[in-house]
Amino acid sequence: MKKVYFKTFGCRTNIYDTQIMMQNLDDFELVKDEDEADIVVVNSCTVTNGADVSARGYINSLNRKGKKVFIGGCGALSKGEELFEKGKVFGVFGHSEKEKLNKLLKKEERFVQIGDLKSLDKTIVEDYLGKSKAFIKIQEGCNFRCSYCIIPYVRGDARSQDESVILEQISKLASNGFGEFVLTGTNIGSYGKDKDSSLGKLVQNIGKIRGVRRVRLGSIEPVQIDESFREILREPWLERHLHIALQHTSERMLKIMRRRNSVDSDLELFCELKSLGFALGTDFIVGHPGESEEIWSKALQKIKEFPLTHIHSFTYSKRDGTPSAKMQEIVRGDKAKSRLKELNAIIKEKNREFRDRHKVPLQILVEEKNGDVYTGYDQFYNKMFIESKIDITKEWVDIGEYDVREDNNSAEF
Repeated sequence: MKKVYFKTFGCRTNIYDTQIMMQNLDDFELVKDEDEADIVVVNSCTVTNGADVSARGYINSLNRKGKKVFIGGCGALSKGEELFEKGKVFGVFGHSEKEKLNKLLKKEERFVQIGDLKSLDKTIVEDYLGKSKAFIKIQEGCNFRCSYCIIPYVRGDARSQDESVILEQISKLASNGFGEFVLTGTNIGSYGKDKDSSLGKLVQNIGKIRGVRRVRLGSIEPVQIDESFREILREPWLERHLHIALQHTSERMLKIMRRRNSVDSDLELFCELKSLGFALGTDFIVGHPGESEEIWSKALQKIKEFPLTHIHSFTYSKRDGTPSAKMQEIVRGDKAKSRLKELNAIIKEKNREFRDRHKVPLQILVEEKNGDVYTGYDQFYNKMFIESKIDITKEWVDIGEYDVREDNNSAEF
């Protein structure tokens, strides 16, 4: 029986997709060490040119080791054929083909099998080996066409998984001991638009499943927070942290980026959510073409008005095949990095202020152990370090007394 190792690049959706592939692997032995493997399956990311470079570099290292390499994921659609033609990979397969992986790995001839961008997974994931929480992909694809983003072209248009499939999956995982569920997808806020439903209605039904203790959501768009979503905001099982993608706080930049949100309505929404006690995170792109010094200065002042506690910020990275890649008024790399540093410093201080103000009992799902120190995340998605003499790995612990440090909280249990 040949041995297979999986290497996953990119987002939570890719983590889920790798689990789908693993669960469909019947005639091979799964190994956790790449050096033991005969075959390596690369689940690639292509969100930036840099992501492509990372995957290509890894594949080159596998070639030097004599491994048989297969590539799936978003990078299979953007760069797969190029890698195939150069002899870097034995097989290339698209998203719709991943549930056929057991058969694909048996092929004796090299192949490119991209499939389509209309499929939805049929596999019910029943376990996440070694994980404390479970990822659930509720939809695929995106109908937005932001100027900088390649993902709709490699994931397809938005389509929602059947609610019955999602609920069955969560029920089985809950019966296997999982209590925290992270909903993921390409654009989860679009869930239900094609099924006369909504993300709010889905999450409400997830919360009714026995064993569900916390539901955590991936990134959603400001314009997707509708009345059905507002109805779940006070539910005890909903994580008290929401990640809402702003991408910028300049109206001019939002237009350049072809975004659907607007700064004033975004601020009003964030203040509403703050009043309900939520910690709030966002995505933010710094240094996109057109971001002049004046635009940046005003945007930086504006973001100080937002009650943000977390940020996933990054400097703009050109992505071939997108409208932004052809835009002029390029921001120099050193300037973009300087702006990124300014932005992160502001949000870091806001996070510390939030933790100082919200000295409330915290519910932690412990994820990892390093010596006698355990780490996990509370309901506000802040990291907690816990010193304990007993093994609390994968346990839920309630912490009433703790110290607020610069980057995290700490306690004894």
